[in-house]
Amino acid sequence: MTPAATDGERPAAALFDGVVGQERAVAALRAAARRPVHAYLLVGQPGSGTRAAARSFAAALLCPYEGCGSCDSCRRALGGTHPDLVTFERTGAAVDVDDARRFGALALRRPLEAARQVLVLGDVHLAERAAPALLKTLEEPPATTVFLLLADDVSPELATIASRCVEIPFPPVRTETIAAWLVRRGTDPARARLVAEGAGGSVERARLLVEDPGFADRLSLWRSIPSRLDGHGAVAGALAREVLAATDRALAPLRAEHAEELAALEADVKAMGERGLPGRKDVLDRQHREERRWRTDELRTGLGVLARAYRDRLVDAVVTSAATATDRARPVRPDEAKGCEAAVALASGAARALRRNANETLLLEALFVRLGRLGG
Repeated sequence: MTPAATDGERPAAALFDGVVGQERAVAALRAAARRPVHAYLLVGQPGSGTRAAARSFAAALLCPYEGCGSCDSCRRALGGTHPDLVTFERTGAAVDVDDARRFGALALRRPLEAARQVLVLGDVHLAERAAPALLKTLEEPPATTVFLLLADDVSPELATIASRCVEIPFPPVRTETIAAWLVRRGTDPARARLVAEGAGGSVERARLLVEDPGFADRLSLWRSIPSRLDGHGAVAGALAREVLAATDRALAPLRAEHAEELAALEADVKAMGERGLPGRKDVLDRQHREERRWRTDELRTGLGVLARAYRDRLVDAVVTSAATATDRARPVRPDEAKGCEAAVALASGAARALRRNANETLLLEALFVRLGRLGG
């Protein structure tokens, strides 16, 4: 029997309300909570809902009523304060062997309150070197531990780890779904559509971008790049600096949110009579990683806008050529079409390179020089 809901408590239906546009994944996790296995791998890009889903799934696993969404256990798990829910974060640029070993040691811990403990490990796509140590933990799972692994994607090097887990995909959230979600939250429909198109399938990006007054200007900046390039290094360098400065400004909403979070944590600690915030460095490290990821996502989004600008140029040229063919107007030259196609490939390649921690300034300068020399 589940506890009766009272005022201020969360009904069971609200347990996964923080996960937007992932109905199939949520249905799979709800079913899994009734008869869980030892490990799950939630695969999706940042903002697709994997972290929110992991927290909700953990609440269901720890709940004595199979995920009622309203009991004290559910509320603490959703709030991140349940003692049997441990979220493990990497200490460096990747999940290294020492991280994997510490994670394995945590797995041996006995639950403090619930019948099981839930260990969440993020950024598993960055655990290629630590894969053997992580695999050892997954192959010898304690009976009272459930692992929730989160990854942006699964590389061939991590295929063996994936094979030890139930894999649940989280595709990018559809633009229409994000726009509708923003409208329900009170955003003007036109603004909601613009933000949703620039969110790249990420609900978290959309949530912050809707409060960012400079978002539309940044989109215009990226769209203007093809017409401003001339193949010269000085112009490419100036554009790269302009883009990076705009990217710095884009971090303002997230940094404000982080400052509010830190202030709230410090206020809670002070109210309990403590002098300092335990784990302050861990909080700051996590916030720094989130800001770095946001910055990368912002640049990747801009490069996507740039690629679309070149696609639009190609389409416009072909349509114009076809429309004026009867007037014997000059058709699209093969080199023009190839130039636009090459530009799309270059912008897409730069977006992939950013995920490998490439130097942003050098990457953008080189890209803009090459795009300018294409003349497309």
